Amino acid sequence: MSIRVKLLATLALLFATLIVAAIVIQLQVVMPSFARLDQDHARTSMTRVHFAIQRDLQMLRVDATDWANWGEVYAFAQGRNPGFVATNFTRTALDQIQIDSVLIVDLQGRALAWTGDVIPTRLSLQGSLEDGGALPANFPWRKDLGSSRAVSGFVKTNLGVMMIAGSPILNGTGRGRPLGMVIMGRLLTPARLRDLGSRTQSDLQAVNSAVAPATATLVGTPREMRVYRSFDDIYHHPVMTLRVDVPRRIEASGLAAVRYASVSIIVVAVVVLALVVVLLNRMVLTPLTQMTRHAVAVGESADLCARLNFTSRDEFGQLGREFDRMVGKLADARRQLVDRSFEAGIAEMAKGVLHNLGNALTPLGVRADALAKRIDTVPLDDLERAAAELAQDASDAGRRTELAQFIELGCGHLAAVLRESRTDLGVIRRQADGMRAALSEHLRTAAQAGPVLETVKLPDLISQSLDIVPDSSRARLHIASDESLDALGPVRIARTALRLVLQNLIINAAEAVRDAGRTSGTLRLSAEVRRESDHDQLHLQAQDDGVGIRPENLDRIFEKGYTTKSPSTNHGIGLHWCANAIKALGGRIWATSEGPGRGAAIHVILPLSDGVPGQRGLTMPV
Repeated sequence: MSIRVKLLATLALLFATLIVAAIVIQLQVVMPSFARLDQDHARTSMTRVHFAIQRDLQMLRVDATDWANWGEVYAFAQGRNPGFVATNFTRTALDQIQIDSVLIVDLQGRALAWTGDVIPTRLSLQGSLEDGGALPANFPWRKDLGSSRAVSGFVKTNLGVMMIAGSPILNGTGRGRPLGMVIMGRLLTPARLRDLGSRTQSDLQAVNSAVAPATATLVGTPREMRVYRSFDDIYHHPVMTLRVDVPRRIEASGLAAVRYASVSIIVVAVVVLALVVVLLNRMVLTPLTQMTRHAVAVGESADLCARLNFTSRDEFGQLGREFDRMVGKLADARRQLVDRSFEAGIAEMAKGVLHNLGNALTPLGVRADALAKRIDTVPLDDLERAAAELAQDASDAGRRTELAQFIELGCGHLAAVLRESRTDLGVIRRQADGMRAALSEHLRTAAQAGPVLETVKLPDLISQSLDIVPDSSRARLHIASDESLDALGPVRIARTALRLVLQNLIINAAEAVRDAGRTSGTLRLSAEVRRESDHDQLHLQAQDDGVGIRPENLDRIFEKGYTTKSPSTNHGIGLHWCANAIKALGGRIWATSEGPGRGAAIHVILPLSDGVPGQRGLTMPV
């Protein structure tokens, strides 16, 4: 798995974890807080209802106290105001103070007056008054009949729950001995409960106490919070349960806010993740990928010409520049190694050739010396003089006989020498054939070795060739590199051999300028890639403005030993070696010229593929 995939997966997992953590926190921490706000709101609403009921009870106690501390009531309790009931127990009077029942009792709990006896009503106090019109014996307020304390509470009637309040009957000034108690009641009708809910801004309703939860119980539903509160009557028995329904608006708003925040977090996280990925991809992953691919490409293709060319000032830029510098040093070291290996190979091959030639020449020299000495024993001069004298017919017969005998003996000696020389010449011929076979073997070994192919840029190769050109030639010649050299890019060729070929071409161009009688000239180098026979081929052209070449010499300048220059300074080997080297690389070389004084151009064609036809080694001039 690549670093890009690992890093992107880690970032995605990290952001996903953060998003999940944020959502969990919102759902487990934030949302419950909104729910608690709804719960608190519901409890507050019930608290307001409770306070409103307590206030209504207090106001009912005030009304009861107002009546009980009324002089007419005091007189009625003493039996001195018999018309009080008829005058004051009217529907109008009770409606003004929203009272449904008034009960006046004495200190023994006997009923002195009750509105139900005067005003037709369906209200019954059964359970509150015993038969005979007296308070029950267990009536909780009996103990308060002789006190000055006002009391209030709830009782259950046949028409529902009633709020009641009692106050001692006083003389109208708040003094005197209590004569009994005025008890007022107000039914909690649905209309009054709605009014109570309106005053407390609550959705209030009474529920069946038998099925209602315990006091102040909070129950949640999907849409609302329900708070139940039970109220006891004056007997401390549950008499009424009220319920407040509070819509879960806060939680709904909180849920909407949480959803919006979650979506925002996800969107922001995705945007941030995308930005982080883009920045990481641009600042880290892309340079790292480029360096990795470049390193792999260099390792697989051995192309040491390509460069990263990072311009950034960060660590990747510095690393890329150091990598380029390292590859450049490696390329220089490799080039030097190849050059030295090439030179060492030539030297080693020459050493082997010379050694074998030396071994073969030693017996050949001995045999030649022996042959020369044997030939020297033949008196050729004497035989020639004897033959000449014999041919003049001037000598006498005895002299002629002696000359004939001398010539006969000389011819016999000469025949013996020739027979021995024939044997020596056969040996010398065999030794020469051995030398020729040794040379052929060296050439075949060199051909099988093949050239070392390297990737190089032609401008760099020209610079390398100039390094081995004599200063005199370099000073005489200006090298004009055509823009096609840079546009061509790196090419894979036998750099060492082509460098030597360029060296010879530069030197020949400088000599051509010199022979033209000028102190300086120009050599223009250009190149292009051609497609021939399903192979890419490099066409390199070197055009000088020197002395030029005659048409009849265009094909001969590559022959061994042929030269148009002075034999004392040139031996006709350079271009011949170039032709052999280019041919060994599977290419070809030729010259063009418009005639003497108009310069010349050397054209070189080299294949740009590993499959080079023909010989693969360099052919040394012989």
